[in-house]
Amino acid sequence: MLKTKEPIWTKAFISLFTTNFSIFIIFYGLVSALPLYATDVLSRSDEDAGLLMTIFLVSAIVTRPFSGKILDLIGKRKVLWLTLFLYLVCTGLYYFIEPFEGLLVLRFVQGIFFSIATTASGSMAADNIPISRRGAGLGYFTMSTNLAVVIGPLIALTLMQSFSYDVMFLSLTILLLIGSIATLLIPEGKKVEATSPRSKLTWNDLFEKKALPVALIASLVAFSYASVLSYLSIYSQEKGVLHLTSSFFAVFAIVMLATRPFTGRIFDEKGPKYIVIPGLVSFMIGLALLAFMNSPFLFLLSGAFIGLGYGAVVPSFQTLAIQSTKHERSGYATATFFTLFDTGLAIGSYILGLIATRLGYQNLYLFSIISLIIALVLFIVRVKKVQRPV
Repeated sequence: MLKTKEPIWTKAFISLFTTNFSIFIIFYGLVSALPLYATDVLSRSDEDAGLLMTIFLVSAIVTRPFSGKILDLIGKRKVLWLTLFLYLVCTGLYYFIEPFEGLLVLRFVQGIFFSIATTASGSMAADNIPISRRGAGLGYFTMSTNLAVVIGPLIALTLMQSFSYDVMFLSLTILLLIGSIATLLIPEGKKVEATSPRSKLTWNDLFEKKALPVALIASLVAFSYASVLSYLSIYSQEKGVLHLTSSFFAVFAIVMLATRPFTGRIFDEKGPKYIVIPGLVSFMIGLALLAFMNSPFLFLLSGAFIGLGYGAVVPSFQTLAIQSTKHERSGYATATFFTLFDTGLAIGSYILGLIATRLGYQNLYLFSIISLIIALVLFIVRVKKVQRPV
């Protein structure tokens, strides 16, 4: 007798997917455009342009551990509404702020609201997914982030090149406004609020210790992913395939979309090891192809392998982090996961930049594989023993 599956794509889930998608479109759009804005319009150095990304990540990392407590005290939906509004205000302010120092302050403040808003949306999404289908559901939700990797830079750079930076800033603000409105469609009766607060701040109010092992492994994946997020455009320019960078991310996204239904189902039915291990291997193959890339075909093929690996591994680790604890602690587990993930991105961007300067970009991508090998070993030795399929 066939068992009816509980639906994933509910009204609340679609609303949260849309909201998260719009948040990350702004994030990735600004990541791609602001360095050019700093150098071309504000006449700043490349190092100064890099500060715009660094200071954003620093504020996000510092804020992230407190996000779970904030959600617990105020309520997830209220926090999401408030931080989305403030994130929207910050996005609109790019149109008015010209001094570089003011831009740095704006980036720091926006990083705070980005951190809390994405923690809230991720935790609420987990709350709205049937437990029996959490692997598939969080995989679908993560696609809202992964698709923004492609669409955000595409929109921002197209508007910047075809019109102006001002048009780009205003357009991104409007897009975020539309996405924010979608959050209002979350049904009133859905229990997405967290439980009662405690008066004294403790370790448990900052981190979910049960989620730390898998979050640590995810940070190693983020370290490797920083090589793609931060340095792909420079490397592709060096190799003469800069014009194919958007195609790289398009292939990246298409592969994730095509494989997501299968990887999520396998995770739920057979367990994480059947997804994580092949996913990490695929990621390694993609980075190796990128390191030795000497043709457009290999460049795009590497995007396919990296997209397959990243799209399989990151949602799986996020699911494992949330599954490691009780339902009412999902906000803390989500905050813990993204705190370490953002830390991995920040450290990776810095260390890999040093490697690129001294040893070249080919060695940068080869070094990134080492981080994935360590992640694979840690997963096999520890996480597989303590995590069980739902």
